[in-house]
Amino acid sequence: MSTVPVPGSMRNAMRGSRALGPARPDEQFEVTLRLRRRAPLSADSLDGTRSPSSRAYLQHSQLEEMHGADPADIAKVEAFARSAGLAVVGASAARRSVFISGSVETFEKAFGVKLEYYEHPTKGSFRGRTGTIDVPSELDTVIVGVFGLDNRPFAHSHVSRRNVSFAAQFGGFTPPQVAQFYNFPIGLDGSGETIGIIELGGGFRPADLSAYFSQIGVPAPQVTAVSVDLGKNAPSTADSADGEVMLDIEVAASVAPKAKIAVYFTANTTDRDFLDAITQAVHDEVNHPSVISISWGGPEGAATDSFQTQFDEVLQSAAALGITVTIASGDNGAADEGPNEWDGVAHADFPASSPFALACGGTRITVSGSTVTAESVWNQQASDTQQDSFGASGGGVSGVFPLPTYQQNARVPANVATGKPGRGVPDVAGDGDPASGYLVRVDGQEFPIGGTSAVAPLWAGLITLINQSLGHRAGFINPILYANPKALNDITVGNNRVGAQNVGFDAAAGWDACTGLGSPNGSKVLAALGGSAK
Repeated sequence: MSTVPVPGSMRNAMRGSRALGPARPDEQFEVTLRLRRRAPLSADSLDGTRSPSSRAYLQHSQLEEMHGADPADIAKVEAFARSAGLAVVGASAARRSVFISGSVETFEKAFGVKLEYYEHPTKGSFRGRTGTIDVPSELDTVIVGVFGLDNRPFAHSHVSRRNVSFAAQFGGFTPPQVAQFYNFPIGLDGSGETIGIIELGGGFRPADLSAYFSQIGVPAPQVTAVSVDLGKNAPSTADSADGEVMLDIEVAASVAPKAKIAVYFTANTTDRDFLDAITQAVHDEVNHPSVISISWGGPEGAATDSFQTQFDEVLQSAAALGITVTIASGDNGAADEGPNEWDGVAHADFPASSPFALACGGTRITVSGSTVTAESVWNQQASDTQQDSFGASGGGVSGVFPLPTYQQNARVPANVATGKPGRGVPDVAGDGDPASGYLVRVDGQEFPIGGTSAVAPLWAGLITLINQSLGHRAGFINPILYANPKALNDITVGNNRVGAQNVGFDAAAGWDACTGLGSPNGSKVLAALGGSAK
């Protein structure tokens, strides 16, 4: 049987890892196969330049019928899987996915791969592979991605905690206070909207949410946990991923308290988990999120090209449905990696680097009363133990995605590694420094948290209010924001440079690779999108 490689499936060994030996032949796991679209999305359905009121978004049924997977393709792929000895767990034309399960031995034979166990000094042990994934020639272009064969770590939370020695000096702002600082439109509460939140681990306790919202005087939200693959709402301790989960819920729901919150829980063991979570959220016809917030990611080079391509295509589907996706840009400055993993080169964070993401960077604010008196790029590096918070706003230039049309006049520099133009990250920013961060409650404890993880749900909350005010979805808003930069507070002080090499970028007038166009003036953002503030 002749085979062909799946485009973008090439894997190299993880830098710093060592092979321990072949994976156990009878180890069982599941894999997601992504299939081609019936027809490409039209340029009109992805046009974000028009006012949201003049857009005709696709309905879920229309997207599935016109741009989902062809049932004939699904049948071919299912037949191939069964003939290879793999079990078909399920399929979704809308999500363009076929879900299969089997053993290491069976998967190796079906896809021409060799699976081994590896060990990394900081990222632990994992099942991995090198080389490409092969499929039968008759399925060339039909199968466009195979995810879950290896479970090397990729995404991590972009939450940042305050230095404990300084925490007692500043308890954190409540999210409604931050919304006031940024002039969010008043008289709105998110009624009729749903915010989707992607979580790769952790959980929430209803008692904590009840106590938190009672304390800050905001109605407790309706929160639904949605299980994706093997994920579930699994709270544990305050120093776990629970901090990310609670930050996301508490920020978004405090800003838009009458919006429903759907939290999509998945594991963080394979690229499959992350991809399945976003496809389920975007195509969710039960909860119908109009905004999705993601506070997880990793350096572009850590993921395969096919993963990034397919994730980006899901965000394109979100745009066609009128769903806005806000994504944190990272907490390690231009490095986008911690000092123990960094290779000394600037990296943009993915999925924030997708052109269809609203990428969210971080700032540090100084406040007098209810007024922000100063705002700069968040950059407090862990190398200085006297700093009151650690981390820096992620930002840079993509080495994967080309410069989008909406950034043509933004003076985005070329990618340093490739010398080519690329998608600039972030688009926008907001308060992200834990030293000027958010009061949260996690597993019975209260303390300030920041990171660009806080900025994504903050912007998600703002867009939810705007959707309510407009009476329809704002959808893909990047082109409108770039055409209306005065709707944001331009940040011109600071940088996201890191390391002894001083790698990174400086804030400047207009767009920059630290804070994008700047932090929001909520009422002006509403006006730019065709609404009027009270």
